[in-house]
Amino acid sequence: MSGFNMKVTPQLEALTDICKENSKIDVDLYGKYDVKRGLRDINGKGVLAGLTQISNIVSSKVVDGKTVPCEGELYYRGINIEELTQGFLSDKRFGFEETTYLLLFGKLPNKQELEEFKGILAAQRSLPRNFVRDVIMKAPSRDMMNTLSRSVLTLYSYDADPENIELSNVLRQCINLISVFPMLSVYGYQAHRHYNLGKSLYIHNPEKHLSTAENILLMLRPDKKYTPFEATILDLALVLHMEHGGGNNSTFTTHVVSSSGTDTYSTIAAALGSLKGPKHGGANIKVVSMFHDMKRHIKDPNDEDEIRDYLIKLLHKEAFDKRGLIYGMGHAVYSISDPRAQIFKKFVKQLAIEKGRKRDYELYAKIERLAPEVIAQERRIYKGVSANVDFYSGFVYSMLGLPLELYTPMFAIARIVGWSAHRMEELINTDKIIRPAYKNVLEEQPYVSLEER
Repeated sequence: MSGFNMKVTPQLEALTDICKENSKIDVDLYGKYDVKRGLRDINGKGVLAGLTQISNIVSSKVVDGKTVPCEGELYYRGINIEELTQGFLSDKRFGFEETTYLLLFGKLPNKQELEEFKGILAAQRSLPRNFVRDVIMKAPSRDMMNTLSRSVLTLYSYDADPENIELSNVLRQCINLISVFPMLSVYGYQAHRHYNLGKSLYIHNPEKHLSTAENILLMLRPDKKYTPFEATILDLALVLHMEHGGGNNSTFTTHVVSSSGTDTYSTIAAALGSLKGPKHGGANIKVVSMFHDMKRHIKDPNDEDEIRDYLIKLLHKEAFDKRGLIYGMGHAVYSISDPRAQIFKKFVKQLAIEKGRKRDYELYAKIERLAPEVIAQERRIYKGVSANVDFYSGFVYSMLGLPLELYTPMFAIARIVGWSAHRMEELINTDKIIRPAYKNVLEEQPYVSLEER
């Protein structure tokens, strides 16, 4: 039997026990030497391993000399995410492309710059000849993140200058990857759906005049149809997931790997490997699965006492996956609120009504309100707990008809923009200090409408 299909034998289990016995580290040593586990300390404070101007997160403020929690704030290149999203939503235009420009180049584009940049992205929405057949369709994986990583690494072979890390060449590679990530993800799923699940195969070409969000829905759906509101909320989801500071696991990985001088494809593949983890990009899948389990075990979704009992069972490792977690609640940085969740929530109810899932939304809203109370009663917590962006994103994806296999790739389609901006930033600042007073905390920049730019 091939080693890849070999079963875990008693011999391997015995060897595993030996490995565990001789690899244990005294937990007290982490405190003694102030070692951060998972890039954060017990209070949620991150490891300062680099500096960034790409985005900034605010979760606390100094009042009378003391640091106190505050409503969460997120800034993209100094612009508050609430102002940024409100700007393109109020104008009824898609925000993915202009936010990509903002993160990559540090400023919002004017009308001409935006149209030119959208043209560049659209022109790159194509894969090498026979790539879909020879790479994506062969040996389709059941995990779309592995499929995506394999596709990215294979694209190295099609690049005429893959090892060149001069900034203009890296920017070229990043823009190309940003443009094709939706195709790699959706086509990878379609291959899995056909070859592993025995379903019909659909491969739709993207259309150059459509936005990224519209093309995702077009390529995914057999009839290629979608409503403007569906595309709007998917576009908003992509913008909200696009960037989140330099301390999150996958972006941290991007900085570390980029600092070694390796190529763009290896860097992005490493970031994808980090994002795949259920504690990072896979969290929204856990939220949706948890709710499915909850609906099976709660007889009356209007009975708050019954809901509390289920939440307590989750924390006591007696329900769902028995990990002791209420998925979608809490964040490594935010305590009082996650601004992304607050923005998202405004549109979730409208979509739920449109899709006939108002009762599901009401259950989500109850969990968002009750879970912090239950956690505070059952656990010794060091900071506040609130719903994070993953709490609602999985619900939104399910209402849009996205399969579970594509939830984390959707995150990747958005976050490739942030990774690209951080890679450029790391390479620009490698081995030299450009600003002696370089700060991680950015000054707030006002949002300027497209007409004023």
